[in-house]
Amino acid sequence: MSDTETAPDQPDEQQPGPERPRHRWSGWFQRMSLRGRLSVLTAAAVAVAIAICACTCWFVVKDQLNAQAQRTLAAVDISSRSIFGSTPGSTYYCGDSITDALAKVNAADASVGQQPGSLEGQSTYLDTQLVIPTSSGTQICLPPTATRGIVTVSSDVASAESSALSPGQVLFRHGTYSNGGPALIRIATVNVNGQQEPLLIAYPLHEMQRSLQYLLIVLICVAAIGALGAAGIGLVVARTALKPVDKLTDAVEHIAQTEELGTIIEVNGSDEIARLSESFNAMSTALASSRDRQSQLIADAGHELRTPLTSLRTNVDLLVRSEETGRALPEDTRTRMMRNMKAQMVELSTLIGDLLELSRPTRAKGAKPLEVLPLHDIAARALDRARLRGPGLVFNVDVHPWYVRADAHTMERAVINLLDNAVKFSPPGGAIDVRLRFGTLTVRDRGPGIPAEDLPHVFDRFWRSPSARQMPGSGLGLAIVAQTIRDAGGEVSLAAAEPGPDGVTGGALATVRLPGAPTPPPANPPGTAGPNE
Repeated sequence: MSDTETAPDQPDEQQPGPERPRHRWSGWFQRMSLRGRLSVLTAAAVAVAIAICACTCWFVVKDQLNAQAQRTLAAVDISSRSIFGSTPGSTYYCGDSITDALAKVNAADASVGQQPGSLEGQSTYLDTQLVIPTSSGTQICLPPTATRGIVTVSSDVASAESSALSPGQVLFRHGTYSNGGPALIRIATVNVNGQQEPLLIAYPLHEMQRSLQYLLIVLICVAAIGALGAAGIGLVVARTALKPVDKLTDAVEHIAQTEELGTIIEVNGSDEIARLSESFNAMSTALASSRDRQSQLIADAGHELRTPLTSLRTNVDLLVRSEETGRALPEDTRTRMMRNMKAQMVELSTLIGDLLELSRPTRAKGAKPLEVLPLHDIAARALDRARLRGPGLVFNVDVHPWYVRADAHTMERAVINLLDNAVKFSPPGGAIDVRLRFGTLTVRDRGPGIPAEDLPHVFDRFWRSPSARQMPGSGLGLAIVAQTIRDAGGEVSLAAAEPGPDGVTGGALATVRLPGAPTPPPANPPGTAGPNE
């Protein structure tokens, strides 16, 4: 290869490939509205169905007409007919070609009606032609009434001999007339001067083909009209069927524009659209409820934070004013203020910690597996803390081993909150019963109990019973308990305990049920992979 030669051009990878038109049509279809797509698909389905029916109809009619033509040809009786010989006037005009034979026919003076040489019982629109083999070729013989010949093929003589050897056999082929017209041709033999010679009997197919063409045009028109009608009906059906979807779309757009959650739509029936509407209504209601709870949480948190912040600010202002004016506060007053400020800081820290605890999202499905925790050890640690907070109280403990899957920090916080709640409401010298058996943890105090009308609200955030609003606390402890137990797959309840033997000391009974086992379960839950897998 010389230096002046260049390598062949490389194909341009950026040139549009053959699939571009398909992508273009696909994009056009995807850009259509749902109504338009349903209408197009309906019209296409109906058009395909009509096309299949039309094709089937056309081929069935064609086969029936061909069968009728074959029956007509087969009905011609030639078994005892002699063309040349015994029958007076049975004359056929022969020539070396169809043209020569037709010239002799035209030159002859033929009469009208039943013509010499025609077959008895033969329909007037059938044509006959003899093919007589000779040493120099073949002779074509036509009856006096002939106006056209039948184009022969080389296999006609052999087929005729085969037909003579099989008396019950009827042979057909498709061919043409000398003027170009189509024909269905029966191949047989006839006695000519004592010899069996090939005889061709032709059935003209021109009218049949015209009928089939006309039928084809009619079927195409019917298919086109059916497809257009199906498109129109499909559009009407799509509009009717998609009305609920339109309402749903309007509702979603209304929420997107106004942020007005809680909007619902009317649900009719029980089909898929109705189920979608019900799901949307449930989602809209849940979102509205969630936003209301969020707003309520913010308002309650602001209210709860305002009181300790106001008290703390007042004490700080007094101390600052005392320093600025040079008037020292009495030592006992200053000590009391510092102690109050410390308590307010502790209250703020507790409240903020509780808020952070509640702000954690609910455990998601498929999240990291929870730890295996000994619930009895968590209860023991919580009891140690409760004894410090209630030194004069009596704790009746009956705790048995139970292992659960949960978050260690939040579970310990939940058990501590339960015991703190019991300590807070227990009278001096009162007893608290703590029992853990088969996954059920119960904490009972001998306090004033909970009024029946307050029981539905005890696990609500910032809710505090009217009788307990003067006591310390944020109203978030039991809400944290409920959220933690639910995340661990358990359930919690709070009810009034049954009165004691004296008929008075009832108190409250908190019950927590958690799934687990009295022995440590496997390190990984069933169906999950270990850290090295």
